[in-house]
Amino acid sequence: MVMKKRIVLFTALLLWMLMLPGQAAQVKFGNAGVHDPSVLYDGGVYYIYGSHMQAAKSSDLQDWKLFSKLDKCTLQSDYAVQFKEALTFAEAGTFWAPDVIRLDNGRYYMYYCCCEGSKPLSALGLAVSDSPEGPFENVQILLKSGAPGYDATKLPNAIDPCAFFDAGGRLWMVYGSYSGGIFLLELDPETGLILEGKEPYGVRLLGGNHARIEAPYIIYNPDNGYYYLFLSFGGLNVNDGYNIRVCRSKRVEGPYEDARGNDMRNCMCKPGNFWNDGDVAGYGVKLMGGYTFAPLEGENSAKAQVIRSPGHNSAIEAQDGWFLIHHTRFIGNDARYIVQTRRMWFNDFGWPVIAPTRYVAPANIPDGAAHEPFGVFKVLFHGQDTNAVEHASEPLTFREDLTVAGGHAGTFEDDGEGRIRLTLDGVEYHGFYDIGYDADQDAFVTTFSAMSADGQTVWGVRATGQDQ
Repeated sequence: MVMKKRIVLFTALLLWMLMLPGQAAQVKFGNAGVHDPSVLYDGGVYYIYGSHMQAAKSSDLQDWKLFSKLDKCTLQSDYAVQFKEALTFAEAGTFWAPDVIRLDNGRYYMYYCCCEGSKPLSALGLAVSDSPEGPFENVQILLKSGAPGYDATKLPNAIDPCAFFDAGGRLWMVYGSYSGGIFLLELDPETGLILEGKEPYGVRLLGGNHARIEAPYIIYNPDNGYYYLFLSFGGLNVNDGYNIRVCRSKRVEGPYEDARGNDMRNCMCKPGNFWNDGDVAGYGVKLMGGYTFAPLEGENSAKAQVIRSPGHNSAIEAQDGWFLIHHTRFIGNDARYIVQTRRMWFNDFGWPVIAPTRYVAPANIPDGAAHEPFGVFKVLFHGQDTNAVEHASEPLTFREDLTVAGGHAGTFEDDGEGRIRLTLDGVEYHGFYDIGYDADQDAFVTTFSAMSADGQTVWGVRATGQDQ
């Protein structure tokens, strides 16, 4: 698309959503504590399922209501009996990161997993229900890992499943965490079980030698024919640098590549160099890690949040676009985690970019004026590292002559339909403008999310307290 050399307003379709930057918002979120949220849409309702038998639902992707957790489990009230074999084998007292899919017979298939935690002693099984809210009745264990003879440097830890259909209607499950990497297995679309001849573990897609990579999730984008494999690098605790990355392939079985053309099959730790993040830091397109939008003069510094270890995401195409759903932690409190939903777009390079602010349903956005592309923006570079310490934004001024001034000089353009082309220090980034809710400042502001051709992510949030 030809980019215009002047800033124009968004299309009339978007105008009704917008309001002046800095105007009081008072948006409320239904914050659900669901770790490792995996999303399912059914009957007008979005469901997310997570570790410890946590589950929540929402009609708008913003207001989540928890309806199950381990001590008040409605997904299966008799889980200690139903899943005794898996819990016993894995020497576990809880469940990790399940995934639920509805098959053509109308029933709901939960891929659950149990793991001891300090070693890859795991069991991954299947349970079925007539309702997305359960109860789920156990069918059988599908995979085990960690038994005698198991090589943890080469074989997968049998946890973190994601079941999905490919473009041709074949059913697959991608799974794995640390250990020997991320693997892909084909399933029977009628029974949900592993297809004969596909045992024991399937095809290795990436990882190995205990590289800290887990939480695989695959979506297919029919607009460009790519399968996108989302991953979480690093550790999940508040100081461990969890970050969300993605790679892609035209074939569901791979090979998957990142934006620099790296074959993800080579993404693993060096032999004997276990859990070394440096060995894999150069692989995958990093979408987000820990961050903070540093408040500027005139802004409220008391509410400024520090986001730590965002990860274990799922993704879904809904009526008005794509969305990414993940959990996140916060500095100073390792025990607290909540679910966040963010808009997601595919840029001119064919890579997903995600919004720098949480999603607010259109019905909850007041009427207002068009977006404001000029002024001071808090700009954040996510880099390529597994950052245990959050990256902080820096102020850049976007001028009416379409130049950018500050610590990084450049130019910017708007195509009039929400796309942005931004050049900073000679690097070109392609992405999207949006109106986002800045929770730190309790205001709706112009935001952008963009990515360079080699997969470097940059976010921007317009400042509220500066002289615009």
